[in-house]
Amino acid sequence: MSAAFEWVGREDGPGPEHRRFFRTVSAPGPGVRPDAALIGFASDEGVHRNKGRVGAVDGPTALRSALASLAVHGELTVVDHGDIAVEGTDLEDGQRRLGAVVEAAREEAPLTVVLGGGHETAYGSYLGLGQRPRLGVLNLDAHFDLRQEDRPTSGTPFLQIARDRQAQGLDVHYAVLGVSRASNTGVLFDTAAELDAPWLLDDDCQEVAGPVAFVEQFLAGVDELYLSIDLDVLPAANAPGVSAPAALGVPPFVIQAVCDAVADSGKLIHLDVTELSPRFDTDQRTARIAARLIHRVITRAAARRKA
Repeated sequence: MSAAFEWVGREDGPGPEHRRFFRTVSAPGPGVRPDAALIGFASDEGVHRNKGRVGAVDGPTALRSALASLAVHGELTVVDHGDIAVEGTDLEDGQRRLGAVVEAAREEAPLTVVLGGGHETAYGSYLGLGQRPRLGVLNLDAHFDLRQEDRPTSGTPFLQIARDRQAQGLDVHYAVLGVSRASNTGVLFDTAAELDAPWLLDDDCQEVAGPVAFVEQFLAGVDELYLSIDLDVLPAANAPGVSAPAALGVPPFVIQAVCDAVADSGKLIHLDVTELSPRFDTDQRTARIAARLIHRVITRAAARRKA
């Protein structure tokens, strides 16, 4: 574990009417029943292996900083388990340690949220969820991340997950929204077809109705959902601070509508947000929009459970 993040933010006064996110966060402990548990994964070893531009190792801190002063309208309790840091180049050990913390956090929290990190974060997330027969994995991403490689990278996690589930005799429920045809080779489309994984191209995600219908159809076939948001699904103008900025991307309001549909379904058990590289992030645009999405999912899911 790395040093704990200091949760501070804007102070406007006492009382719930002035509540901001940083005031909802505490350390996990006896008697704390959180609405959500945060875990950071400080890693860009997978991005390095995938020949991308590194920087996502600093993503968890930037995401927390962007979250801290967002207003919270309602009761909310969040715990922060700190960061799992990849030591040297030992990504596989880092993923195992992340999985162990996610598994432990799930004993108290109905929603676990991992702040990445490159998209290698996803396999560590999955390891913490255990064997869930009707688990759906929805990836908001310009890429399938179904690469076949000799060792794990930021481009392999969902093929790793699929092969692991197949080995356990479990169905693979994997879907991708926002795929760029120009950024994925034919073999990746073939692999997705082999896995019977539905996808929606970024070309078809420029309005809200189609993507929401796609997600609702996918949700109907699963009992629980793991939502993974690779920030390169957003247009480069909105999310410049990623490993591979999108030439087209999916508009923020479409991604927000998709997140709303997931949170409103009552099936969401885990979220991770990946690929934020603060060193490339002009005016903190990427961190700010990522924080808005995390905030939206956590508060909306909590409100639904308490309704």
